[in-house]
Amino acid sequence: MIKKLRLLLLPFSLIYGVVTLVRNKFYDWGLFRSVKFNLPVICVGNLVVGGSGKTPVTEYLVHLLDDYKIAILSRGYGRKTKGFILADGAATAETIGDEPMQFYCKFPEVTVAVCEDRVKGIELLKEHHDLIILDDAFQHRRVKAGFNILLFEYQKLLRPQFLLPAGNLRELFLGYRRAESLLITKIPASLNIEGKKQVLKKFKKGNIPAFSEIKYADLESVFRGTSSGNATLVKNMKVFLLTGIANPEPMISYLSGFGVNVDHHHYADHHQFSLSEIHKLVRAFEREKDKEKIIITTEKDAQRLSDIRIKELLLNLPVFYLPIRIEIQKEDKVTFDQNILNYVSSHTRNR
Repeated sequence: MIKKLRLLLLPFSLIYGVVTLVRNKFYDWGLFRSVKFNLPVICVGNLVVGGSGKTPVTEYLVHLLDDYKIAILSRGYGRKTKGFILADGAATAETIGDEPMQFYCKFPEVTVAVCEDRVKGIELLKEHHDLIILDDAFQHRRVKAGFNILLFEYQKLLRPQFLLPAGNLRELFLGYRRAESLLITKIPASLNIEGKKQVLKKFKKGNIPAFSEIKYADLESVFRGTSSGNATLVKNMKVFLLTGIANPEPMISYLSGFGVNVDHHHYADHHQFSLSEIHKLVRAFEREKDKEKIIITTEKDAQRLSDIRIKELLLNLPVFYLPIRIEIQKEDKVTFDQNILNYVSSHTRNR
């Protein structure tokens, strides 16, 4: 059924591809205006719809560039507001989006803002910051970012990819050539040289990507100081997994490695959990007779559990999130980091 639907949509993908190609050419030729700024602007993006690891890569950059005064500017996908908003103590996932909310909670020393018009957003931030990190803005070509980091999820890269609406590509694959740095994300720990060669064939010589994998940290309480229960995964434990992310498979694989039994409550990326959906999760948890049981979610999804009505349902249950980070392979890390550091140091205004 999916294959038949894809075939029906291919003519529309052809039209979409022509439109995006012409649009990009107009920007390349200067017929459409891109705005360049006098401070470092790093864009973290991808070519496909859906998660490729932009959030942990953005966090990686914050750690790498912690000597600078950083602002993270996002569109704020999924928020119920419009315009420019600076994250503050009143911010929620509904007002700024789940990923910006995660950045705000995690990095109090970093300015976090959202604006669908990235040019306007940078104009409002540039005077008081050393550099701007743009979250998911590779196709937002009104801004001429000085350094583009383009991400490719390993498993998706191995499969045939189609343009929207038949597939998930936002633009033609050759768009990767606009990026200064390419990063393959979510590689399996067992990836060997032959597996790397298979990926490298997809890129022209001179566009050599770095490789990275996901690393998970210890479980942390969603409602700090309130959750009770066991935060250690043990064999045969019942795990009620709540996700609203594009690709939960790496997380499921990681949890399964502990020998736990996973009951997955899966929703679409950036899904706003309803009271009835949380009630369903709580009922499933309470019906489980096993004493060793726990509710786990992602760090991004945890930002959407702060609604007071949802919080009341979960407050006395063992609800934890599983933090993730990226680890760039040793043979790629020095070059990957140094290219970014060189760009920032050579474009930073006198501080």
